[in-house]
Amino acid sequence: MDPLLCRAREIIEAEAKAINNIPLDKHFAKAVSILFKCRGKIITTGMGKAGNIALKMAGTLCSTGTPACFLHPGESAHGDLGLLDKSDVVIAFSTSGKTREVIEMLDRASHLGVSKSIGITSHPDGAIRRLCTVIINMGDIVEPCPFGLTPTASTAVMLALCDALAITLMEKKQFTKNQFGIRHHGGYLGHKARQ
Repeated sequence: MDPLLCRAREIIEAEAKAINNIPLDKHFAKAVSILFKCRGKIITTGMGKAGNIALKMAGTLCSTGTPACFLHPGESAHGDLGLLDKSDVVIAFSTSGKTREVIEMLDRASHLGVSKSIGITSHPDGAIRRLCTVIINMGDIVEPCPFGLTPTASTAVMLALCDALAITLMEKKQFTKNQFGIRHHGGYLGHKARQ
């Protein structure tokens, strides 16, 4: 077999293994309960590649019946934290749990009265663990890049967790196909939902 294809298969298998090893427990269920009871909006945040996943999660939540918005943690330090209301819930993505901008945003959010936050992280010593109401543990992550640094397995795990949260929440809310169609007035998905 072509060595390039062998290496590609190794990377895909490393990501699949990381997803299969997510240690789901009562904290995941508690996070879903917090999101279900939220009377404000869900604010997702993260830096870099984790931020890309947080942005995707906000979009998935909106399209499945839960008002959500991505807030860049860097911009939050320059006034955008004003988006927050005490009835909101923050979901913070950080593999290390040590990302300065995310930690600062969580700390400042609590000063604005936000009392519920969910951290999605891997490292057991991350400061994010003491700042969040509930932590969803990603498990031990081994990035398959030759340096062990490029976010790949970690972002695959984050993506799987954000989809699991969004879909279980959608089902708990008994969100209907008709409601889905209303939120997708254009494109293939909207057309299919209204058939």
